[in-house]
Amino acid sequence: MAQALIIIGASIFGILGAIHLLYTFFTDKFNAYDSSVTEAMKGVSPILTKETSIWNAWVGFNASHSLGAILVACFYIPLSVSDFNVIQQSVWFSYLPVIIGLSYLILAKRYWFKIPLIGVSISTVCFVLAAALINT
Repeated sequence: MAQALIIIGASIFGILGAIHLLYTFFTDKFNAYDSSVTEAMKGVSPILTKETSIWNAWVGFNASHSLGAILVACFYIPLSVSDFNVIQQSVWFSYLPVIIGLSYLILAKRYWFKIPLIGVSISTVCFVLAAALINT
């Protein structure tokens, strides 16, 4: 059961990350409703450096965020399928998805919207239940 829960939780992360990555590069879903805001983002640099624009940083942050979620799936799904004993025998590998899930849950609650909040909540519950089953 713990194995299935980790696979389900990681799969949700992977799906959300992949959709987010597709939206970042192939749609306008992360553009501002007010096109002048998007244009302003493209024309101004952050104080940190003049080597990029706020817009390019925005796209990069969204892409790297997506890749982080996809990485959770790319790590935990194959590990769960091919060598679940590694997770079962390691407190670190059994609780890491819980830590990741709770971290994303805090971000989702504070900064995002309902769909990622629901997906991350389901994933985190799966990870918590799996860790409890493994470690009790």
